[in-house]
Amino acid sequence: MEPGDDLAELVRLRDGAARWQIEQGIDQWKPGELDQEHFRARLRTGEVWIATLGPDGPSAGAWELWWDDEPAWGAQPPVAGYVHRLMTDRRTAPPGTGRTLLAEAERRISAYGRELCRLDCLTSNTRLRRYYEEAGYVVVGEQAGKKGDGGRTYGVTLLEKRVGAG
Repeated sequence: MEPGDDLAELVRLRDGAARWQIEQGIDQWKPGELDQEHFRARLRTGEVWIATLGPDGPSAGAWELWWDDEPAWGAQPPVAGYVHRLMTDRRTAPPGTGRTLLAEAERRISAYGRELCRLDCLTSNTRLRRYYEEAGYVVVGEQAGKKGDGGRTYGVTLLEKRVGAG
């Protein structure tokens, strides 16, 4: 894919994941919230990964990897990587793809020399919190007033998992 194609694909994946959440009664993401410029900006300050089913296959999912996350975690020493927007394509991704992508993010963080993988989820999203806890993450706090995309403020649960020596 060309870089512009990747950006369009990331928007498609995000909007598809948002529609699935709405269908499941999960009030978190909304279709159309993030555009190509969001992902272009993330590429300037972090990493964005797209997983495909084989070298020419369809996309199975994606995630963002940040090297700091002050809006949720405040100023921190450089000991963690922060996973955001873990998403799968429900039409193409086989069962377990989300965990596979999360494990790949954890490997990337460890290879970068960081010892913790951190992420957050809406405090009200108990289903996602349970998903992360079942993947080995531990709740380490709450952030009642995280400022997010579009200037909205919301509460998040902070979770982390040790992925490297430290």
